Amino acid sequence: MDTRLKQRNGLDVAVSKSATIRPTGPQLVRLYTNMVRVRRLDEFLVDAYYSGRLAGPFFHSQQGQEAIGAGACTFLRPDDYVWYTHRGHGVCEAICKGLPMRAFVAEHFGKATGSCNGIGFINTCAPELGMFGMGGTVGGESTLAAGTALAAQFRGKGQAVLCFLGDGAMGEGSVHTALLMSANWNLPVVWLCSNNGMSMWVPVEAAYPKENVADLAFGYDIPSTIEDGQDVAAVYSAVHTAVERARSGQGPSFIEFKTCRYRPQVEGVADYCLDGLRDPVEVKRWKQRDPIDLCARRLLEEKILTREDLDRIDEEALAEVQDAERFAAESPLPDPSLLDTALYAS
Repeated sequence: MDTRLKQRNGLDVAVSKSATIRPTGPQLVRLYTNMVRVRRLDEFLVDAYYSGRLAGPFFHSQQGQEAIGAGACTFLRPDDYVWYTHRGHGVCEAICKGLPMRAFVAEHFGKATGSCNGIGFINTCAPELGMFGMGGTVGGESTLAAGTALAAQFRGKGQAVLCFLGDGAMGEGSVHTALLMSANWNLPVVWLCSNNGMSMWVPVEAAYPKENVADLAFGYDIPSTIEDGQDVAAVYSAVHTAVERARSGQGPSFIEFKTCRYRPQVEGVADYCLDGLRDPVEVKRWKQRDPIDLCARRLLEEKILTREDLDRIDEEALAEVQDAERFAAESPLPDPSLLDTALYAS
């Protein structure tokens, strides 16, 4: 944990005291497997975009940020709620929460077997997994998450709500409204900010006067912490602590993850940064701490897995992606009459 942020309320202290709450060997294997699955799927979707196979006009890669979604979502309860951002169209969060890869790919191919019947594209709808899509604007998921957390609080079943945000969303009024109300009403929501240093094409230092966006949570009296977004074990530990706080009625938490997106903001557009391009040296430096490579080294060093095991996991992930591609390609297109009921109700 980054100790430069000196909070006076809760979560950072709780995380430091719960340093032993780390993933077990089998849990770490599952986290690693999910990161590999998501990376391979993301790579496929990037290729599918450039080969014209996607039903929509764009794709936002999540490569480099897999540890955050995997560490946060892999071990949630089925009845917990997740609100994701446009980054990767929820690829990491949805797959790690349990959405079949077939349904995700079919949606991006615009097929009737997709998670939103082929008409949502960037949305991943899986009510049975506590996912209802994403907000239509940057930070738009925040008020939806606050409302969902209020419903969970009324229900009283110990459900937690996870809301993913980017550093750029921290400048949106809707986010601050949601943070304020979550604090006022002591809602069971965990705010997860993936600070990849780039709000679309604007570096965070040009848009925010301080180093850590988690400082904003202090103003709402929301416990916060700053974590290494490349370390899936650190993500798991911090989110586990925050989720348990939410379940036990202790209210919201805010976690900032320092991370990097490897690819441009949106595929097909140059990787702009202010009036030029993003420095490729910066991305190369971050890739030296790739979340999958970091986890693989730990698994090998602790003799949890062998190199052969890692190769097998990668091969199985590739096979799963290929199966999802075949399934999507062979699936039917949606019935046009679906729009009559999907958009309007009588």
